[in-house]
Amino acid sequence: MAAAALRHLALRVRLAPHGRGARTPLLRLPQRRGLRLSAPATIQVTVRDALNQALDEELERDERVFLLGEEVAQYDGAYKISRGLWKKYGDKRVIDTPISEMGFAGIAVGAAMAGLRPVCEFMTFNFSMQAIDQVINSAAKTCYMSSGSISVPIVFRGPNGAAAGVAAQHSQCFAAWYGHCPGLKVVSPWSSEDAKGLLKASIRDDNPVVMLESELLYSVPFEMSEQAQSKEFVIPIGKAKIERQGTHVTLVAHSRPVGHCLEAAAVLSKEGVECEVINLRTIRPMDIETVEASVVKTNHLVTVEGGWPQFGVGAEICARIMEGPAFNYLDAPAVRVTGADVPMPYAKILEDNSIPQVKDIVFAVKKALNI
Repeated sequence: MAAAALRHLALRVRLAPHGRGARTPLLRLPQRRGLRLSAPATIQVTVRDALNQALDEELERDERVFLLGEEVAQYDGAYKISRGLWKKYGDKRVIDTPISEMGFAGIAVGAAMAGLRPVCEFMTFNFSMQAIDQVINSAAKTCYMSSGSISVPIVFRGPNGAAAGVAAQHSQCFAAWYGHCPGLKVVSPWSSEDAKGLLKASIRDDNPVVMLESELLYSVPFEMSEQAQSKEFVIPIGKAKIERQGTHVTLVAHSRPVGHCLEAAAVLSKEGVECEVINLRTIRPMDIETVEASVVKTNHLVTVEGGWPQFGVGAEICARIMEGPAFNYLDAPAVRVTGADVPMPYAKILEDNSIPQVKDIVFAVKKALNI
């Protein structure tokens, strides 16, 4: 039977002559019913492109949304986040501003009070210090001071924390600063899905939202699921994500340090230590319930952040765990991994030693586990 099938197949295949114009023999195989070829469900998307998609989709969806900031229009943004949006939506929806953070942040807050939904880009959150009165006293407090009659649906977004070689005045993390203030929501994405889903949720939220991005992640590609490619994809503000399941220790981080935690978890896994990695996503309101549930399971806690240690995000997490029911499940004191308690140095070797590295996380885990 097999020999007969091969002879039949050989008769169907004709050898065409070689050379120009020769036809390539085509062998059609019978299709099986129920099978079809389809594109892969996930695609690789950089954080930059994910943010661009989110802005594009929300500008298209709601005519009240507009973007303003330094170089966001004709130059396509200092980091090319707004690439192509000015050409598509024009001067009224994508607006270049003077170098005056207090001025254009005030314009954005006033527009939000009047019913629009501005996205205010700071070239770096270090420059938001020039506009902090608008962010805190005008945006964050107005809903409360007006007994809820005036909402301020605005998003303040831009790169936050350490970049590379930009020294003390351009390397600060503001997660603890803005996370301290009632009236604000504060989000801090790590992956492309985080960036897209959180930005879209922030724009649709009726409260002022501070979105702290990482300049060092803009060019990093991440897998984006088929669900996240939808125009209606949003990530709920205030919900953390478990990036890796584990049983021995809980690692909690936000923004770029999430990647460091996953790298450290891979290293420790080879030594028999399984780390559960939690991506906070939101600083305020903090999803402490997810952290508590993990600590109950692992009995150990390590927090990781790029900001300074005093009164930081990690300090808040440790305090909340100590005050809550998960404290009784800890088998050892919680350990914090943070940036060094100094202004960021310019020299690369000093900069590297001022930012949490994978080796620092591995060391902290072994300290927590006493191994």
